[in-house]
Amino acid sequence: MVTTKYRIDKMDCDAEEQLVRLALAELAGVTVGNVDLVERSVVVEHAGDESVVTTALDALDLGALVIETTPTTDRLERRSEEPTERRVLVVALVINAAFFLGEMVAGVLSRSMGLVADSLDMLADASVYGLSLLAVGGTMARKKRLAAGSGYLQFGLAVVGIAEVARRFVTSEGLPEFRTMIVVSSLALIGNAVTLVILRRARSPEAHFQASWIFTANDIKVNALVIIAAIVVATSGSAVPDLIAGAAIFVIVANGARRILALAR
Repeated sequence: MVTTKYRIDKMDCDAEEQLVRLALAELAGVTVGNVDLVERSVVVEHAGDESVVTTALDALDLGALVIETTPTTDRLERRSEEPTERRVLVVALVINAAFFLGEMVAGVLSRSMGLVADSLDMLADASVYGLSLLAVGGTMARKKRLAAGSGYLQFGLAVVGIAEVARRFVTSEGLPEFRTMIVVSSLALIGNAVTLVILRRARSPEAHFQASWIFTANDIKVNALVIIAAIVVATSGSAVPDLIAGAAIFVIVANGARRILALAR
């Protein structure tokens, strides 16, 4: 057995870590060890053919690069889904699903494409956490069906969203309610921060606590983008900043859907 350490440049949030773990979970003779979001690295033990692992990681398009491969000295133990970890994933799923519903309703009522897009970003993360939970004990065929269904749904919604943004660029829909955008996005930001801290503290109360604030996750950046767009809408009297923010987030959601579909393959 040998151990290979990978650097994964685009793995900077817990949802992307879950994607990496899911991609490697069912590879024969492969054990996933430490995943470090600070170094953006993952340690994998395998029988010697690292190309199988590399292919699975490359499919996610997260920028996987081999750092080093060494003979295994201490065997890695395959991570078990402990009750505490399952509870944490359930909490993350519930928070993201709740904010998906809340932001979607608020986005429609306030005519904000930024909020609608942000809600789909929440749905994307909720589906990743849900897949992580449902994958435990399930067959490979079932896991692939679940991943494919989630990926196609998100990709379809993102395409519809981009089309709606294009339509609103052409027609006049009036200004979105910027106050609602700021309040709801701020609440979503807080929800993402709480999820982040819960996930990191559950794994290690001390080791990654500071790291969780260095890499505050893409979702928090998305929330901040919607808040900035709302401020620009308020000061400029134009809906264009909201449409630009919405289009950018829909592209992010579509890219995330593509990664989930890579798991299904």
